[in-house]
Amino acid sequence: MTPARTIVIGASAGAVQALLVLLPALPADFALTVLVVVHVPPDRDNVLVPLLRAKCLLPVKEAEDKEPIAAGVIYFAPSDYHLLVEPDRTLALSADEPVNYSRPSIDVLFESAADAYREELVGVILTGANHDGAAGLKAVADAGGVAIVQDSGEAYATAMPDAAREASPTALTMNLDAIASYLSSLETA
Repeated sequence: MTPARTIVIGASAGAVQALLVLLPALPADFALTVLVVVHVPPDRDNVLVPLLRAKCLLPVKEAEDKEPIAAGVIYFAPSDYHLLVEPDRTLALSADEPVNYSRPSIDVLFESAADAYREELVGVILTGANHDGAAGLKAVADAGGVAIVQDSGEAYATAMPDAAREASPTALTMNLDAIASYLSSLETA
């Protein structure tokens, strides 16, 4: 199995609680890049960045257009912009139309990251109340990456993990603590 280089995470309703379990669990010497899309209304700032910056051992920032991707950094999609990974593994922001009623869209990030990283990618779908992320997680799995879905039994909203599991039946289903342990162990892979 090829070692992972990048993790993509998508979440919506209930995202704050889920991310507060996952991201602070990553160790300070974590060598992978983490890219996160959370559905944030277009007229609001993403308050997750300052909240998680105060709780994480890794740097947490809002992604910037044409920014080179750095290892050991957690990037969040800005409000009202799609976040993409370019083939040269830089970040791009787009104001294209919403996908699944969402901008930023989880599918847009996951599909572009799957194209850039292939089997070096881990995709994680967390709690959420729509189907965004299902097609993206399937793209991750189809490219040879690892697909993970939060256990619906603990998800605040189950529509997103259920849709992702249906689209990617080979995805690993885990609770948040198991996902945190799995992600933390990737740096030694």
